[in-house]
This record gives sequence, structure tokens and C-alpha cells, in this order.
Amino acid sequence: MALYHFYHGLNYRKQVKFMSSFDQSMQPMLEMFIYETTTILEQLDEIMLQAEKDKAFGSDEINEIFRFMHTIKGSSAMMGIASIATLAHAVEDVFYALRETPEKISMINEAIFDIVFQASDYFKAEVDAIQDEDFEPQDSSELIAQLAQQVAIMNGENPSSTQAPLPQDTTSVSSNEELPEGEIHQVCVFFTDDCQMENIRSFMLLSQLKDWCDYIDSVPKNPENDSSLCEEIIKNGLLIKFTTSSPLQDVYTAIESAVNVKSYDIIASVAALPIDAPINDSPINDVLVDTPVAAQQSPKNLGTPTPATKSSHQLISVSQAKLDQLMDLVGELVTTESMVVSCPDLKGLNLDTFNKSTRELRKLTDELQDVVMSMRMMPLSGVFQKMNRIVRDMSKKLQRKVELVTIGGETEMDKTVNEVITDPFIHMIRNSMDHAIEPPEERIRLGKPEVGTITISARNIGGEIVITIADDGRGLNKEQLLKKAKANRILTKPESEYSEKEIFGLVMLPGFSTKDAVTEFSGRGVGMDVVRKNIEKIGGTISVESTEKVGTTFTIKIPLTLVIVEGMEISVGDTIFTLPITSITKTFRLADKNQIIYNTNQSEMIMLRGDCYPIIRLHNLYDITSKSTDLTSGIFIQIETG
Repeated sequence: MALYHFYHGLNYRKQVKFMSSFDQSMQPMLEMFIYETTTILEQLDEIMLQAEKDKAFGSDEINEIFRFMHTIKGSSAMMGIASIATLAHAVEDVFYALRETPEKISMINEAIFDIVFQASDYFKAEVDAIQDEDFEPQDSSELIAQLAQQVAIMNGENPSSTQAPLPQDTTSVSSNEELPEGEIHQVCVFFTDDCQMENIRSFMLLSQLKDWCDYIDSVPKNPENDSSLCEEIIKNGLLIKFTTSSPLQDVYTAIESAVNVKSYDIIASVAALPIDAPINDSPINDVLVDTPVAAQQSPKNLGTPTPATKSSHQLISVSQAKLDQLMDLVGELVTTESMVVSCPDLKGLNLDTFNKSTRELRKLTDELQDVVMSMRMMPLSGVFQKMNRIVRDMSKKLQRKVELVTIGGETEMDKTVNEVITDPFIHMIRNSMDHAIEPPEERIRLGKPEVGTITISARNIGGEIVITIADDGRGLNKEQLLKKAKANRILTKPESEYSEKEIFGLVMLPGFSTKDAVTEFSGRGVGMDVVRKNIEKIGGTISVESTEKVGTTFTIKIPLTLVIVEGMEISVGDTIFTLPITSITKTFRLADKNQIIYNTNQSEMIMLRGDCYPIIRLHNLYDITSKSTDLTSGIFIQIETG
């Protein structure tokens, strides 16, 4: 037998379509907007869930959510997506009121959590929709009105007389052509290294600062109109000139909280400085030197290391399509390397130099494979976090008290696998909430805690991830399952011949459901069979264990990556087969023919550790001529999947 690598052909890629209203030059901006907004919304949900659990907001949480909404408002306005910008502004108003008047925090009620979660769902839906060519923004006026009412309640006003704010045109940063009155403040902003599209970043920052400033302009002017300005902004920074009736610290705080801002220098204020005063003829340090000492401010560094102490662990954004292409190439490289090393023309030849070179090549390809695979690994914490929202929303709709416990969120999986398992997870959590967890009064009657528990745990075992989803609900009733399966005519043998494991496995057959009535969450003929198929598509397996009135546990085993896996080479007659190592449980030789038993249809089976397994003769399955058909002369391989 030989051990070698082979390329796994499964490859799931999400094809992104862009709005027809965005031309080709806007696509990178749209990609960045979608990525950053999606990341912010995930963080928003996490903060809101914890705050709802604590039944209180801390000042840090309020400031963070305010910053989230300010960023979403500015970036969506820059993209011309007024539907998102307007709603973000309304959410921002709520947290602005909480931030400016801390005593109003005591006025927070359950309605605020519900409205903000609805707004989060609206943002997510709009972000998904803008990728469609026929995108039409959805109406958010009702949500805006509800948010305005909450602000009115906090301000002691009559909510019924409060009208929702009209959508404002925030798609551009205006500046007065005439010299403004009053003191002009100046600040030079530097963006993080390799953040890319510095001209667009500059425009987004100016859009965000507009709310704090009575007058604002910049050098260079209108950066969004010329991508060639990126180099100038990298070299000299973005000089922002503004007047404000708000406290200066509010402006500086807004700059500090902006995305991708590395540091900024505060330059002395002037009473009347021509707006076109050049700064690009000399470095910013020269401007600082000429500033009166009393007025000079020290540069503000926002946590980015200086070049002398900068860590080598810098992050850059890379297109997933490029990572997929790189992984494909590495897969082909590993396959080609195996073909060269295993070339039949080399058999019997004593090639010491060649063998030494191939060993070195194998070492390098293995290292390259490990590095590329690690680039695609992502923690499961993101998937687990999404389940918190599912549990929270369904608990309210089903009027059940449920706590979600997650273990092993730091466990990493291939990004493609991570994306594929999200839908099965959602279905299984919904299934546990709707079918398994009892209402509070029923749990108390059964002597259970009033609050039900769903536990998701993940751990890395060898070359696969083992995930369990367990609940302490009703459990599965074997008699009820057999009765339902019989009524649906999906039994393939007499009921008495089904083992407990096979009975529980019935819930994953097509069309099987224990729910009699159609609800929002189940009873539509889409059951656990969809979950099983999706998991099997990525080379995984799923099994069920249950104890009635105690709970149910689903165990999922998934390979770490879809692209390159170890394989075992076996021969049947003159034909060579390869089996994935992750699918092999054990290999052994048959010591005694008495271990073989025969089914009623004379098919062969073998007893291993008290369980009976069917025997598949590959030469019969594939009609291959084999010199020996004696079971004691070959090797048995027990596999986990079909």
C-alpha cells in the first residue's frame, strides 16, 4: 500500500453579482463596503446580545454602537445607498442621546433592543440585496419612526407628535467657497499602511466629520474624484480644515474612531487662513515647527506601531478568488509531485540523487500546502455567534427560555467549510428550539430547570473537526419515530429489526417530520435530510443519540479542509483505487471465516465489536477480474462514509 496526496474536487465558491448602477471602477469599493459593513453588523449583534442579557448598556458599549452607526452612515452615504444611511442615522440618534445624557440609560426598555435588532436585520438584507442587479431599497420608514419615538420618550416629549426625520442627502461633502468666519482648525490625518484606496478613505472620513463641523474642506480637495491622489495622501497625509461650534474634542474623537486611521497631527488654529494655502511643498513636520510653541499639539498615534518597532504580522485584504486559485494550484502541484515520485517508469531504478531531490521536493510541497491551508482557516466563533441571534429571536417568538452555550469557538476550519455549515447549523438550532425544548411550565412540571440549554461544542481530533449540538429537551421517542416512518412508507425492513441507532437515523430521511402542524419554523417537508446532504457534500458525517425526556445530541464530523487530503492506495486485480484517510476507521485481515455471517438475502456481513457491518467486495461492485476471491487473502477496510 502507498500513501500519497490527491486533489479533492469539491469546491464551493460564491459568485458575487454587482449592481448595474455601480460601474466596473466602483466594484472594489463595493466589495470593501460589503466586507466592512458585514463585519460591523456581526460585532453589533454581539454587543447587543450581551447588553440584552445583562439588561444594561455600559458607556463603552454605547460609544461603540454609536461609532458603528456613524461609520455605516458615512460609508453607505459615500456609496449612494441612502436607505442604509438614513436608518443608520436614526439608530445613531438613539445612542447619541444615551451617550450625551448618561442618566437616560435607565430609560432603556426591551423595545429598544427589538428595534435595533430589526435595524440590524434590515442592514444585512440591504447589504445582501445590493449585490443583485435588480436591487430595490426596502422601506425603512416604520423602523425610523419607532427609533424617533424612543428618542422622544428619552427627551420627555410626546412620542405621537414626533415625526421621523426626513432622509438627508449625505452623499457628498460640501464646502463653502467663501472663507468662513471664526477660527479655522487644522488636523493632518494619516491612514494605516496598505489600507488601499486612501482617496476613498479620505472622502469617507470627511463625510463622517461633516456632522460635527460648520465648515469643512481638505487638501487635496475632492479626493474621491482622483485615485492618483492616494500617493500624495500616503506621503503627506490628509489635511482637514474646519470650523465647529461643537467641542473640539468631539471632532478628534470622531477621527480616532474612524476606520483605518493610524494617527493624526493637530496643527495650530488660525483666525483667517486662505483655504488654498499649500502644505504639500514641505513635510508636515515643517508646518509643525513653524507653529507657536504654546499652540502646538503633539501627534496623536492611535496604536499603530512606529516603523522602528512595527511587528512583522501585518494584515492585508486578499480576494477570496485569488486564495481559491492559489489553493487550486497547490492542489495540482501536490498531485503532480505524487505522479512524478510514483512514476512506473522509475520502478527498479537505483537513482540516489533523484530520490534525495524528491524527498526535498516533498518537504517543500508539504510546507507550502500547510501555509496555504492555514491562510484559509477561520475560527468557528463567527458561526457560533450567528446562532445566538437565532436562539434569541426564537425564544421570544416561541415564548421559551433558552440559553445557548458554546464551547471551542476558537477551533479553526477551512473558510469554505465554515461557510457551508452555517445553514445546517441554523436548521438544527431551529429544530432544537421548535421540537425539543419544552415550554417553561412543562419543564417545571418535569422537574427540569425553567431555562432550557442548547450546547454547541467543537474540537479538533486528528484530521477532522467534531461538532456536537446537544439539547436538554424532550428527546426522541423510538415508537413515535417508527410509527411516523411506517405511515410515510419509508421503512425498508420489519420494525423489530431496526436498531436504536437506525431508528434515530430515520429523522434524517427525506420527507420525515415529527411536526404535525406547519409553523414558521418547521413542518414544510424540509427536514434533517437537507442537513445531512449538505454535510455529506463536504465529506462530513452526522449521527444522532437521544434519551427520551433527557435530550438529544447530534454529532457532526467534518474534514479540516476540502482541497487536499491524505489518501491510501489499494489495488483490486489490476485496478488501483484511492481512499481518503479521513474516511478509514481501521484495516485488518480476516483471521477466521466464522466471523462472516449471511443475511436473509445471502449478502455477506461481519461482526466487529458487537456491531454488524455489510461487506462490499470491490471486484464484484466494479466487475473487476481478480485472481483471488478468498476473504482471508485480502485486506478489510472499515470506512465511515459511503
